[in-house]
Amino acid sequence: MGLTLTEKILSAHIVDGEMIKGKEIGIRIDQTLTQDATGTMAYLEFEAMGVPRVKTERSVAYIDHNTLQSGFENADDHRFIGSVCKKHGIYFSRPGNGICHQVHLERFGIPGKTLIGSDSHTPTGGGIGMIAIGAGGMDVAVAMGGGAYYITCPKVVKVELSGKLSPWVSAKDVILEVLKRLSVKGGVGKVIEYCGAGVKTLSVPERATITNMGAELGATTSIFPSDETTREFLKAQGREQDYTPLCADDDAVYDELVEINLSELVPLAACPHSPDNVKSVKEIGNLKIDQVCIGSCTNSSLLDMLKVAHILKGKTVHPDVSLSIAPGSKQVLNMLAKNGALSIMIEAGARILESACGPCIGMGQSPNSKGISLRTFNRNFEGRSGTKDGQIYLVSPEMAAASALTGVLTDPRDLGEMPEFKLPEFFDVNDNMIVPPIEADKMDTVEVLRGPNIKPFPVSEPLAQTIDAQCSLKVGDNITTDHIMPAGAKILPLRSNIPEISKHCFAVCDENFYKRALDMGKSVIVGGSNYGQGSSREHAALAPLYLGVKAVITKSFARIHMANLVNAGILPLTFKNEADYERIDQNDELKIENVIEQIKAGDEITVKNVTKNYEFTTVLSVSDRQKDMLYAGGLLNYTKETGK
Repeated sequence: MGLTLTEKILSAHIVDGEMIKGKEIGIRIDQTLTQDATGTMAYLEFEAMGVPRVKTERSVAYIDHNTLQSGFENADDHRFIGSVCKKHGIYFSRPGNGICHQVHLERFGIPGKTLIGSDSHTPTGGGIGMIAIGAGGMDVAVAMGGGAYYITCPKVVKVELSGKLSPWVSAKDVILEVLKRLSVKGGVGKVIEYCGAGVKTLSVPERATITNMGAELGATTSIFPSDETTREFLKAQGREQDYTPLCADDDAVYDELVEINLSELVPLAACPHSPDNVKSVKEIGNLKIDQVCIGSCTNSSLLDMLKVAHILKGKTVHPDVSLSIAPGSKQVLNMLAKNGALSIMIEAGARILESACGPCIGMGQSPNSKGISLRTFNRNFEGRSGTKDGQIYLVSPEMAAASALTGVLTDPRDLGEMPEFKLPEFFDVNDNMIVPPIEADKMDTVEVLRGPNIKPFPVSEPLAQTIDAQCSLKVGDNITTDHIMPAGAKILPLRSNIPEISKHCFAVCDENFYKRALDMGKSVIVGGSNYGQGSSREHAALAPLYLGVKAVITKSFARIHMANLVNAGILPLTFKNEADYERIDQNDELKIENVIEQIKAGDEITVKNVTKNYEFTTVLSVSDRQKDMLYAGGLLNYTKETGK
């Protein structure tokens, strides 16, 4: 029986456990990446481990999220990360060099390698045949120190692509179709592996768009084979030596099959407020728009930008529409400037933003109140744009550009004949904004520079024998990390200051949560299904830890957030009977006695609702290693105790 591509790469990197689906495995990590919104905390955690130099093949720190320097905080964080890189052997991608996933694909990604990043869209690397996984900052810190990264051995879903995309139908429409079919929960515990004759018709940037938004499926990661198209892309980047052909065996066995005929797809959009709320342009109808934003790690490649420039050439943005464009990297921006495409965008009335995450993370370009904004991004969660009542639609660059001209949601197929868009034979390669590690014998002399906003991460305590606390908050289904720990220009600068950023915890759901949790001293949060979906930000676990949250009880968890809770030493429990969710109210006193003995006895944990005088059963779905982490009070304490 043959192997899937996923199984081939994982089995070549496994260092702990066995390749049995549903069981925990530890894999060796070849590369790591961080970005500045999560990186400061990750490097504070790395420092605490006492490892002098990173042990990966390559670790890269990117500055791409907190680039709006309206105060000293972001600049201080950038300076701190740059000095840590010098001291510990990490490549440093300076502000302005581009978005981490776009730059990593261009300059560092290698087929067949493993990559984890403290950003949920790290699976972008699957576009060139990597096992690339988003993780919490603490997991990345451990990997940099030479430790294994642990995941549940995943099921593998085969997405069989046939046919070829019709003119003006894009890779964004492919992943929106997958989201429409599988939902934001459909990829949990799975890797999405793209196969079939249709794969050969997609360029590397198109493949990367698809794997990037696999994060919205809740998938562990997504991956394409490494083939001649991959080789041509790497050769154009001056990295042909990094190419390795990789694909699944012909007789590989998959757990699920999804068949998509690319020829049958039509332009799609994800409607507010979820990436799986997908409809066709025809279904949505004649929608008047206020804003268009083109860019993000999903759709900011040179190929995307050339299509946008072609659509805008000789035309003017509709007077009622604000159009902003953010090329994904310095390489892309520079090549657009040289070939004239940038001037076409400017002449059309586009506002050119720096090569960074920008509006996608709520860093500027918030739409007007109740504004309808078309974005080529990957998430449209409520409030993420910075405007609480903003109506965000996720679309392709082609649809975005066409709509910017008409002022209404427009089917790009109305543009007429589509020319052939080709990637250049050679990209402009200039890595002068990437600072390589210094010589090992000079590292000890480097001073790590810390600004006053950089505070130590909260200290967790070993698991108590009894948890007796009130329910400080009860929330519904599909609560995102943006609900738990919002982003945006006002809050992101506080990422290195847990006491301050905690004041905004759950503010989207309940502005009184922070004060209530502090007053309670310790508490329990109750949630619905798919709790913690979205980004990898461990602040969504560290802020509740700081506020005294001891356990979170839900119908189900998103993968990365559940791991982050364990890493923080917070008990993640799920209802054995989901009906018990309905019986709990905010402020109910919940008590778990003999916690450690219950965990050691099995997976079922009895919780008593003291207020209403009844008991209910929860399930702790973690590995033995994670149980040990919980006993110790989290991953950092566990690592210090065991050296693992």
